[in-house]
Amino acid sequence: MSKRLEGKVVIVTGAAQGIGFGCARMAAAEGAQVVLGDIQKERGEEAATTIRREGGQAIFQYADLADESKCSSLVDAAIKNFGRLNGLVNNAGWFPRAHLEETTTELWDKVLNINLRSAFYMSKLATPHLRKANGGSIVNIGSVCGIQGLPNLVAYAAAKGGMLSMTRTLAGALAKDRIRVNYIIPGWIATEGELAIQKGEGRNAADLDREGKKLPLGRMQTVQDAAYATIYLLSDESTQVTGAVLNVDAGGSVLPIQAGTYPG
Repeated sequence: MSKRLEGKVVIVTGAAQGIGFGCARMAAAEGAQVVLGDIQKERGEEAATTIRREGGQAIFQYADLADESKCSSLVDAAIKNFGRLNGLVNNAGWFPRAHLEETTTELWDKVLNINLRSAFYMSKLATPHLRKANGGSIVNIGSVCGIQGLPNLVAYAAAKGGMLSMTRTLAGALAKDRIRVNYIIPGWIATEGELAIQKGEGRNAADLDREGKKLPLGRMQTVQDAAYATIYLLSDESTQVTGAVLNVDAGGSVLPIQAGTYPG
């Protein structure tokens, strides 16, 4: 690694596993001091320990990200332990399957709280500290569903669409403070959560691999693909990039989706 984030302090939400852990791990390898936030305490502690064992600087802070006070504690942990804040990765997400008529008010609220409200709270609370640091970067981990969702991801699509709109709004609102806000579409990744859902629907990793080969660039995406894009947007290499949608999805969001891909 080239230490592209040397001297930066970064918070990553939903960092106990999957994309969040991949982003936190790569950020630390690139020289950042990283605060991992997650509701999964044991796994979060293990994730931070793994990063430290690899030579990175990382701490874990428990946070129910649908609770503003817990989000505040996460930001406070960064300031208390590292003295400043330069970057925020809003990755926390939950994507249960449910068609329109199966989507209860309770499910709708929970999906929007985890995927969208958490990003709102964290952005709101991080902004004063990013401003104090003379600017910084907010990276929102979005989804192709933010453009158009699958029939059984109605609530999730609404949440990620809201995140896309918030990204563009905040990019304009915070530009004067040199705070950049961008949106990544990470594609279709076989994270622990996705594998569990697909297993419940009768598919295994080999099935997903076969479906991934139907995507325009020939494979499913990986956690590392998303992490590389995130590091770019956190780094000083992207100081003139804001309000952007970075597609890391093998063309899935801009090219016609072939029949049979993205099984729901």
